[in-house]
Amino acid sequence: MNIKDLLSISDTWGSPIYVYDAEKISSQYKRLSNAFSKVPSLKINYAMKALSNISILKLMRKLGAGLDTVSIQEVKLGLKAGFTPEQIIFTPNGVSMDEIEEATLLGVQLNIDNLSFLEQFGSKYPNIPVCIRINPHVMAGGNSNISVGHIDSKFGISIHQIPHILRIVENTKMHINGIHMHTGSDILDIDVFLYASEILFDTAKHFKELQFIDFGSGFKVPYKEGDIQTNIEELGERLSSRFLEFCKDYGRDLTLAFEPGKFLVSEAGYFLVKVNVIKQTTSTVFAGVDSGFNHLIRPMFYGATHKIENISNPEGKKRFYSVVGYICETDTFASNRQISEITEGDILCFYNAGAYCYTMASNYNSRLRPAEVLWINGEAKLIRKAETFEDLLHNQIEIEL
Repeated sequence: MNIKDLLSISDTWGSPIYVYDAEKISSQYKRLSNAFSKVPSLKINYAMKALSNISILKLMRKLGAGLDTVSIQEVKLGLKAGFTPEQIIFTPNGVSMDEIEEATLLGVQLNIDNLSFLEQFGSKYPNIPVCIRINPHVMAGGNSNISVGHIDSKFGISIHQIPHILRIVENTKMHINGIHMHTGSDILDIDVFLYASEILFDTAKHFKELQFIDFGSGFKVPYKEGDIQTNIEELGERLSSRFLEFCKDYGRDLTLAFEPGKFLVSEAGYFLVKVNVIKQTTSTVFAGVDSGFNHLIRPMFYGATHKIENISNPEGKKRFYSVVGYICETDTFASNRQISEITEGDILCFYNAGAYCYTMASNYNSRLRPAEVLWINGEAKLIRKAETFEDLLHNQIEIEL
C-alpha cells in the first residue's frame, strides 16, 4: 500500500478507520512457513485474538492456517469463518468447565492449563484427546504484561508439577496428544526461546502418544526505525534441526505447531485519524485527533510505540508534537514526537496497527468504534462498518422511572 491509497480510503469512508494489507499478511505467513520448510509437518495456528474480523479469518484459512482461540466465542467465530473443528485449538485461561465442555461438543482441540480441570476432564472424557499447556518458567518477552511464561504467571501448569500431571494421566487413562507452551510476546533472544523449547522437549518425553508439540509464538516485529525483531530465519534453522532430532529420538514424526498473531498482522495494519485541533501551550504543541484510547489503547496500556506519519504532508518540515486523543482522560499516543508539520484537518497514520488494536477497542465516553477496510488485490474492501449512535443503544433497555 502507499500513501495515496490510504488517503483515498480516508476520503471514501472517513476517519478514524483501520486498514489492513492482505499482501503483507500473506508475505508474513509465507516467511514463517519458509523458515520451517525442513520440518515435514508444520502447523501455523493464527492467534485470532490479535485481529478477529471474520474476513481476516477467511484470509488466514485461504493461506492454510489453523486457528488458536481463547474463548468459546472465538471458537464459534472460527467455525463461522469456515474452519473445521480439527483446524481449531482452544487454549482458554480461567474459564469455567461449562465453557470447556461446550468447546468439546464442538469438536475442537482442547489445550488445558490447570491441574484441577485436567483431572475433571480426564475423569469425565478419558477418550477425548487433550493438549497440556506447560509453564516453562522462562521470561522470553521484554514486558511483564505480555510475557506469560514466568514463574508468577497465571498461565500454564508449572514444570515442577509434571509428576502431578503424570499421576492424573495415569489415574484417568486420558489421552494426551499435544504439549504446549507460550512464553509471551516480543521474544528478544532466540537462545532464551530455545532454552524454553528444551524444557518442552523434556516434558514431551513423558507422553508416548503425542501428535504435536506447540511452541506458542510471541515473535517480535519492529515498531519503529532501528527496532529489533525476532530473526525468524535463524530460529527456523536452529529449532527445526533440534525438532527433527527430537522426533528421531521419540521414534516418529510429530507436527511442529506455532500460534502467531502479532507476527502475521501487526505490520499489515494502519490506523488513520484526522487532526481536530492544534493546541499550543507554554511548553508543548498538541495535535488533538478524532480518536483516543477507546480505539487504540496500546500506547497507554503497554507503553507501546507506534510510528506516526502525517500522510497529508509527508515531506513537510518536521516539528515536535504530542499527539493526543479526544477522550476525557490522559490519552497520549506520542509525546514530543518529530512529525512533518501538522495542520488541522490533516490525516495522521499510525503504523503497526494490525494486532491488538481494533480487538481491544471500546465505547468509552460513548464514542463509536471505527470501520475496518481490507486492501486486497489492489482494491479497498469494507469489512466492518463504522458504528452508529443506534449501535450504542442496541442492547440497552430503557425502563420507566
